Amino acid sequence: MAEKILVIDDEKMTVDLIGILLERRGFEVVKACSAEEGLRAAYRTHPDLILLDIMMPDMDGWEVCRRLRELSDVPILFLTAKDDTRDLVRGLDLGADDYITKPYDNDALIARIKAHLRRVPKPVVSEELVFDGGNVRINFISREVRVRGKPVHLTPKEFNLLGVLARNAGRVLDRTELVREAWGPEYGDAIDSLKLYIHYLRQKIEKDPQQPVYILTSRGVGYRFNNV
Repeated sequence: MAEKILVIDDEKMTVDLIGILLERRGFEVVKACSAEEGLRAAYRTHPDLILLDIMMPDMDGWEVCRRLRELSDVPILFLTAKDDTRDLVRGLDLGADDYITKPYDNDALIARIKAHLRRVPKPVVSEELVFDGGNVRINFISREVRVRGKPVHLTPKEFNLLGVLARNAGRVLDRTELVREAWGPEYGDAIDSLKLYIHYLRQKIEKDPQQPVYILTSRGVGYRFNNV
């Protein structure tokens, strides 16, 4: 599977040119032409590496880098026209892995990207998650759920929602984050439906839906899957 690179730059032509270069070298490319779009894409697509500009109008690259580092250890490479040594130091202090100034040599850029990717341990994605001593089993290959030994039928939207909760077991996911991760950014206005789908899931997997043990509400924030 091709490694995925997220390119964040407010200049569309720059994003497109870098995208062409990366795709020709066998990478999958995710493009974002604003800081906010880049942050959403980073959470939604889980890239293997991020190329990040600094000078953007809605939010500068420094702040984007800071927010990304709160979420992930993904390699971040600043790709910018700012060539002051103080900017380089600031970028690395914020948690970036490299600082590349424009104009850059294409071959050198690709070589540095590959070098950073080699250093990143490949995550092991579980094909099946098991909770509560085996009472809850979620298989992501067959998309099957078994609760207390019995198969549970879930709709695709219900399974995706349960999958995101389970993969983040123990962590509270806010409603917006949960909807976007489970159903995609196009469902960003479906937050009002989330409570109903949580109700459906509890009816299907909880022994007593009125006293849930697995899918817990964090009042005023969102939901978490209890890592029992």
